[in-house]
Amino acid sequence: MTIFLLFVILFGLMFLRVPIAIALGLSSLAYILISGQPVILLAHTTLNGMDSFPLLAIPFFIFAGGLMNSGGITKRIFGFARALVGWAHGGLGHVNVGASIIFAGMSGAAVADAGGLGQIEIEAMREAGYDDDFSVGVTAASSTIGPIIPPSLPLVIFGVMASVSIGELFVAGIIPGLLMALSLSLMVWWFSRKRGYPRDTSFSVANVWIKFREAFLPLMTPVIIVGGIATGAFTPTEAAVCASAFALFLGVVIYRTLDLRRIISVSIDTIETTAALLLIVGTASVFAWILTANQAAALFAEGLLGVTENKTIVLLMILLVVLIVGLFMETIAAISILVPILMPVAAQVGIDPVHLGIIVILNLMLGLLTPPVGMVLYVLSRVSNVPFKQCVSATMPFVVPLVLVLLLLTFVPQITLFLPELLYRN
Repeated sequence: MTIFLLFVILFGLMFLRVPIAIALGLSSLAYILISGQPVILLAHTTLNGMDSFPLLAIPFFIFAGGLMNSGGITKRIFGFARALVGWAHGGLGHVNVGASIIFAGMSGAAVADAGGLGQIEIEAMREAGYDDDFSVGVTAASSTIGPIIPPSLPLVIFGVMASVSIGELFVAGIIPGLLMALSLSLMVWWFSRKRGYPRDTSFSVANVWIKFREAFLPLMTPVIIVGGIATGAFTPTEAAVCASAFALFLGVVIYRTLDLRRIISVSIDTIETTAALLLIVGTASVFAWILTANQAAALFAEGLLGVTENKTIVLLMILLVVLIVGLFMETIAAISILVPILMPVAAQVGIDPVHLGIIVILNLMLGLLTPPVGMVLYVLSRVSNVPFKQCVSATMPFVVPLVLVLLLLTFVPQITLFLPELLYRN
């Protein structure tokens, strides 16, 4: 009964638009008071949830992405992507997807992609005569590649909560991220042929080479991160520190686009974002502890496996549960609550935890593209001055290829596990 009350209070507070971190904390506090446990337990468990070395990667990846945006480095990335794939039908749509692949290797967050590259991409597509619906839709969908291709803030949180190697999760996201990009490019090609969108530019090896040289050093950021982790040169947390130092070096020394005022501004934004994320992680840890202490995970597993032990059906049921949660809950909070519940189920039917991590994160990314949460849509609505409802309708066609990729990855786990097995398990 107290667990039922816990969820009633949580969803009641969310309905009243109380911030998710506060809602998790207050619902957990209510449970602690009702069950007669000491209130200090709330503070103790919250701090323990945030006291994790891998979580140190979060502020550094956020800082690196902020420096890239503030220092104008994203424009170099966009220019290189434009020269590389702008020759295809609907060229700027393909550029949009290509730039997201590159930026994904720097920021690790969909909202950072939408807020940073998104404004540049939509403005360029407007000037070239593309419809706002198409521009916003492809920008929103391509931003979800960020949390799949390493580095990825959601994968860091998943790795911490599930006690899974973050290095394995990172390399596992590379092929799925590229499949997402391929599916979106096919969608762009189909729309472009249907609506008669032009090629953005003619292909020129000389132009590609010029833009590559201009973007070469920024392009080394994902190489440093992924290469360092894959070779064991440093941990994901150390990789985040290296990425921040490299971004700072580029902005201050090489391109000289960052001054003290901009660095301070990015630092303040990083502190605010990190504080909000860690507060969610901390309060969600209390919530997850309450669920574990009351054997909610075991009961959920027992109930789910009582319906069927067929791995395929269990996977479909997991996808449905994650999708529903992702529609109403912020990604980090959803991960923190879902992981303790889903891990026992996955273990019993033989689902690899790395495979589970990728499909859970990709599934939750769909929640960023759909109301009522839809954080990416809110960001794009603000930077593009397109009404939120129009952003929703514009994005829906581009959700279809992402769902197809999610189903492919779900039922062909070898796609996800190929690189982890090659690099870590031999």
